[in-house]
Amino acid sequence: MSDLLELKNVTKVYTRGLLSSASTTALSDISLKLESGQPTIMTVAGESGSGKTTLAMLLLGFIQPTTGQILYKGKDINTLRGEERMMFRREVQAVFQDPFAVFNPFYTVDHLLTVPIQRFKLAKSKAEVNAIMVDALTAVGLRPGDVLGRFPHQLSGGQRQRINVARALVLRPKLLVADEPVSMVDASLRANILETLRALQRDYGVSIIYITHDLTTAFHIANSIVVLYRGMVMEAGDVDAVIKTPKHPYTRLLVDSIPWPDINRRWGETEIKAKESELSDHAVGCKFSSRCPFVMDKCKQIPPLFQLAKNQAASCYLFDQHPSIAPEKLSELLPV
Repeated sequence: MSDLLELKNVTKVYTRGLLSSASTTALSDISLKLESGQPTIMTVAGESGSGKTTLAMLLLGFIQPTTGQILYKGKDINTLRGEERMMFRREVQAVFQDPFAVFNPFYTVDHLLTVPIQRFKLAKSKAEVNAIMVDALTAVGLRPGDVLGRFPHQLSGGQRQRINVARALVLRPKLLVADEPVSMVDASLRANILETLRALQRDYGVSIIYITHDLTTAFHIANSIVVLYRGMVMEAGDVDAVIKTPKHPYTRLLVDSIPWPDINRRWGETEIKAKESELSDHAVGCKFSSRCPFVMDKCKQIPPLFQLAKNQAASCYLFDQHPSIAPEKLSELLPV
């Protein structure tokens, strides 16, 4: 059986025009897999500019990689045509950051949910359409009577975001790409939306790639985590191990930025330093070296991934006593 999704040595480089030699590498040699029949939630984490949203756009087929391949059920998504492409569009859905921007203010919730059902011919009658909508809304914790027939401006941000999840759910997707889905809703609603995503994975067999800068939400929802910095994998593995015992200096900084409810722990204990050189996309060696408190001469070469434990790896020469692994082997360390 083919993997549900596979990234094979994917690199994405943005250029500034035909006449300009300037370029930015948003992702560099990324390899990941999600297995068919084993629904999971994988977090891709990192600060702004780490390549998270570029990864989401690649996974959805909105942009193409500069090098490498993205395979869905064994087939390159950028070569899919006809019925195969329609099936990909149905089975791979997205929930984006802004629950306000994805709605047309002139249409009701009913229209938003009905259009994909009709486009993919999932119902033969109005009664079936209504049943699918009611099931999807109920699954995301909404009462259909409270939202059907209403316009977007009549709903709260949390309701809109859950409707956005319901819109994806009506198509019975195999994979959901959730790009910062709770960053623009109230803190009181985040737990509800995260639990909704968990229920999709648990009850409907949907694998989720959860993209975020917030390690707190990642810790509560994901099985595995991949930490990116300027387009490269810094650390990856079991979410519990990576967040509770981070190894890479960058991951330590991210974890240290979390305001844990512990009065004996100082927030921001680790010094974050930055240099002008880190703004250059053409700096040699480890991308994090300009900010790293442990930088060494050997960091002028890009470090491989070192396997630190059964379910944890880091790209840092601090751990060069451990065995290195090829990028395409990383997914074997990620728990389902």
